[in-house]
Amino acid sequence: MAAALSMERGLARPQFLGLSMAGLAAFFGIWTVASLAGAAPEQFLPPPWKVAARFIQLTREPFVGYTLQQHLLSSFMRFGMGFALAVAIGVPLGLALGWFRWLDMIVSPMFDALRFVAPIAWVPFAALWFGTGIGGPVLVIFTGAFPPCVINTYRGARHVEPYLVEAAQTLGASHWQIITEVLLPASVPSIVAGLRVSAGLAWQSLVGAELIVASSGIGYLLVKGQASISTSIVMSGMIAIGIVGFAIDALLQRLEARIHRRRGR
Repeated sequence: MAAALSMERGLARPQFLGLSMAGLAAFFGIWTVASLAGAAPEQFLPPPWKVAARFIQLTREPFVGYTLQQHLLSSFMRFGMGFALAVAIGVPLGLALGWFRWLDMIVSPMFDALRFVAPIAWVPFAALWFGTGIGGPVLVIFTGAFPPCVINTYRGARHVEPYLVEAAQTLGASHWQIITEVLLPASVPSIVAGLRVSAGLAWQSLVGAELIVASSGIGYLLVKGQASISTSIVMSGMIAIGIVGFAIDALLQRLEARIHRRRGR
């Protein structure tokens, strides 16, 4: 996103990369100075190199039963299940709401009420229903990822050019044909934009769920690191969360850019 904005504002890629590196250098410089100056005990504010060493150690030695990669894999499997479920239900529902006005009037009031419930608020409910099984985190992830899928798909379907729908109706297309052959293709850019938002919320929701209703995963690692009073472990987990989240968003951003190129935008 930042790269795209830099191009719009006239910054060349080398300039953008240079400014980004300067920002990172300033961040790590302030962190190093604060740590060495004793702004907080080293146990609570370790220098960057010690966090890096602990990060590497976690990739080689198990912590609470698993290495860092295994915790991430466990988290990613939960993320994949919850996100896929949200897309599989949210996209068709958004298209249906955009086409059938009667369905929109029935579903929208309940949907608008539930979408304002924060995903983390579902954690106690998930714990009561599923305990520490996989169902709890998947439910929390679903609640975070589902609303953006529905909303963006709905908006895409509602903003389809009317002449496309009229042409399909003139040719005798059924409701199903209009949804699958007119609304869906025209809504693809909006759907993919919604998937980026949905994936980000799903990844954040996952970590929140694993803080309470999981016995493995990157959120569980953070909890156990905090219980061990090990800031370096907590920071290593946060770095891993950021790297994976950035990678997920970058992949979806490339998909979005490719769709726009193919559409000549």
